[in-house]
Amino acid sequence: QVQLVESGGGEVQAGGSLRLSCAASGSGFSRNVMGWYRQALGKQRELVATITSSGRTNYADSVEARFTISRDNAKNSVYLQIYSLKPEDTAVYYCAARRIDALYGMHYWGKGTLVTVSS
Repeated sequence: QVQLVESGGGEVQAGGSLRLSCAASGSGFSRNVMGWYRQALGKQRELVATITSSGRTNYADSVEARFTISRDNAKNSVYLQIYSLKPEDTAVYYCAARRIDALYGMHYWGKGTLVTVSS
């Protein structure tokens, strides 16, 4: 079992930057594929980025190069750096983890952190 707690959200002006953090508890974090998703008001949750245990990253086609996912296995943490924030980045951002024995999907979710970008 993995518990995930996001932090770092808040209100920021367009053009600013934020670094979201996700702290994981439970055994085996370093082996989990981790990811960030977001859900804007009235929209479906969408993938932002994933990162494997070895650090290989994958970004959604809709995500621009303004997003960078990273992890620190020693700290059981995964991060999402967002640059040049736009109002359309406003959403609840969720951290997620895949079960070690799974090939696809995400099985553990945090409660999310709200990012609000004002113009």
